[in-house]
Amino acid sequence: MFEKTKSRFVLGLMIVASIVSISLLLQAADNVYLNSIVALLLFYTVVPVWISSHYFAKRGVTLRQIVYFRGITRWLLPIAAISLLIMVFSTSIYWLLLRGLMGSAPVVVDILLTQQPLPDVFWYLAATGFIIAIVAPIAEEFVFRGVMLNELMRLFGFWKGIGFTSLIFAVFHINLFGAFLFAVLASLLYVKTRNLLAPILLHIANNTLAVYQSFANPAFMEWLAVTSTNDLYTKAMPNLIALVTSTALLLIIVNWMSRGLEDERSAIK
Repeated sequence: MFEKTKSRFVLGLMIVASIVSISLLLQAADNVYLNSIVALLLFYTVVPVWISSHYFAKRGVTLRQIVYFRGITRWLLPIAAISLLIMVFSTSIYWLLLRGLMGSAPVVVDILLTQQPLPDVFWYLAATGFIIAIVAPIAEEFVFRGVMLNELMRLFGFWKGIGFTSLIFAVFHINLFGAFLFAVLASLLYVKTRNLLAPILLHIANNTLAVYQSFANPAFMEWLAVTSTNDLYTKAMPNLIALVTSTALLLIIVNWMSRGLEDERSAIK
């Protein structure tokens, strides 16, 4: 036990020393874009790896027990469909939020609709897109579903565990309602399949669509996307229809995936 604690302490010390060294080198390089990429990578690797490895090692769980390819192919089509529905729901619920704020806080709406120009640096956009679409989903699923969901389900039960996990996840995202519903579906997918790869793929699909819309094709889902205060009114009907339809379909999916899982206290086999 002492040897394990000692080795972890040495490893932690080496990681801290490495981060400090990298930070000093980046400051010397004085490249804002490079600093940003390295900071993102450190945030989505060091902390999640440390939290996840400590949690699963303490419970004697190996990576192969929670992430595997067996049986995942039959979930690929449902994951793709859920991703599209979540994007439609998130876009339309964002419209509803902005429409509600327009009467009481129009300045806030103007700020939220002000688009920041993307830097004309290809490697930076490519690296940022890769981190958001691939690295961040893997890291977040290990922390939120792999660690937090299992622990909160153990403490509070199935639905409360999912609810608390999803609420915490949503707080860290701009679109609170869209992120919450996404987290509920990702949690159900993990518990139902007992395979963390399923919510990872769902998260990757969701973030890839967002990156594609933001970096490659802003006109994607233009029929719903709100980019000006005028869109709040001219696109009201399409957004209302999309919101009602996507909400109904996603609730049906939640009901289907949750059947027989109410007594579960962990997604780990």
